[in-house]
Amino acid sequence: MGVDGRLRAMVALSQAMAAAPTARESWRAAAQGACAALAGGFAALSVWERDLGRLKVLVNAGDLADAEEEFPEDESYPVHQFPEIAEFLHERWAGGGGPNAWVETAEGLGDADAPATGPPGYCHQRVATLRRRGRGCCVVAPIVLHGRAWGELYVARPLGAPLFDADDADFATVIASVVAAGLAQTERLEEVRRLAFTDPLTGLGNRRAVDARLDEAIGSYQADGAVVSLVVCDLNGLKQVNDTLGHAVGDRLLERFASLLSVCGARLPGALSVRLGGDEFCLLAVGPSADEVIAVATELCARAADLELGEGVACGIASTGDPIGEVLSGRRLFRLADAAQYRAKALRAAGPVVAGRDGTVIPLADTPAPPTRDRRRFRDAPPAS
Repeated sequence: MGVDGRLRAMVALSQAMAAAPTARESWRAAAQGACAALAGGFAALSVWERDLGRLKVLVNAGDLADAEEEFPEDESYPVHQFPEIAEFLHERWAGGGGPNAWVETAEGLGDADAPATGPPGYCHQRVATLRRRGRGCCVVAPIVLHGRAWGELYVARPLGAPLFDADDADFATVIASVVAAGLAQTERLEEVRRLAFTDPLTGLGNRRAVDARLDEAIGSYQADGAVVSLVVCDLNGLKQVNDTLGHAVGDRLLERFASLLSVCGARLPGALSVRLGGDEFCLLAVGPSADEVIAVATELCARAADLELGEGVACGIASTGDPIGEVLSGRRLFRLADAAQYRAKALRAAGPVVAGRDGTVIPLADTPAPPTRDRRRFRDAPPAS
């Protein structure tokens, strides 16, 4: 590939990473783009997980071997098997040197059964992997992000293909820097998305998060009958705490209840814990039965009643696993759960009120809301004669 071809490949890689809607798609774009730019047959992007002492593969692209998956869940390697990442190159970067790529071949510097020796950066483990997976050579480019070793970009060619040379290694170093810039952008976008769907006080999801997840859940319910349950909670006594002890104390009550909701919700696999706003919270579960959700909500009510502050919680539940009629939208489930919560609050119930099991909830949810006066028109209306 000539200079113009390499330039086009770099532009294509940058554009693909910039257009990726998720981190996973960004990883794929990086691996596929590097593979194309270096005329490789296979590429992988891996991250150095320092806390776990391992190099974890995020994505594999190109011609995959039998044991390889595009997005592996558990493909990782002890970092001591790759000392060039954890030791030699890291020390070079710390000393102000550059994170240069290097080339390895299936021939290596020794045979398959004897430990190989070589210059700093050489790793016998990689040679063994090349041989085992039918590849002839690879180029490895360290990725530096925010001034520290982040991981590596790995591109391989099959047996019989031209070997990578020094020019390829230099080009791989440049590609790695472009990938690092793309990863930094992806991290920023992921942080923006996280903030957009997270309540800043409690760390739970927010209303936008539950609306998005609930729409997906109702789609699953309509497609395959998955049970969708919504628990709506109103924290009692928050206003009194705010008025008598101050909003800082009220915030602590909100945070404490949010922790309880998260802990109890963890008993329902995949459940989403949300602060809707003010003193209102909810829990969305997809899959567990209505009885399982009720048991968790019952525990939540009991534990909330034992909090030092506040006056417990009013809790309402609506589940497609109960006889609540046709559910065509998330809004319908919300109205039912909200009506059940309203009923629990009116009764000062110690436990949850469940739509479909309390005969007053469904009629309450189906009662049209009273018309809202137009305040401007009311203010401008002529006085009664």
